[in-house]
Amino acid sequence: MKAFLRNYRQSPRKVRLLADLVRGREVSDALVILEAAVKRGALPLRKLLSSAIANAKKNDGIGDESALYVKEIRVDEGPTMKRGMPRAFGRSAIIRKRTSHISLVLGEKVQKPEPVETNKLKAKS
Repeated sequence: MKAFLRNYRQSPRKVRLLADLVRGREVSDALVILEAAVKRGALPLRKLLSSAIANAKKNDGIGDESALYVKEIRVDEGPTMKRGMPRAFGRSAIIRKRTSHISLVLGEKVQKPEPVETNKLKAKS
């Protein structure tokens, strides 16, 4: 129940803002949050989450989508493209175009069985 997005052309710092919003949430809540978010990274994260849901249904045989939650979402730094920008006196300044690697892991909520009450007090004989 994993999905990866590699070499996404946006700074990891900006993508982590969205990742922090959905971490630990149910899948349905996370989709609603990402749909309402105004940030540019919301659409790729929503597609990544949909891909992870499809992977869970196909590969792991999860029938019920409501049992899934975002177990782990990690935004790592990818390769940085370096470009030059002309500056005064014939100099050049470096422009860093950062990329992100996003990995998403879904977990399945386990239903705990109801505890069975036993009579702990026994009659002394």
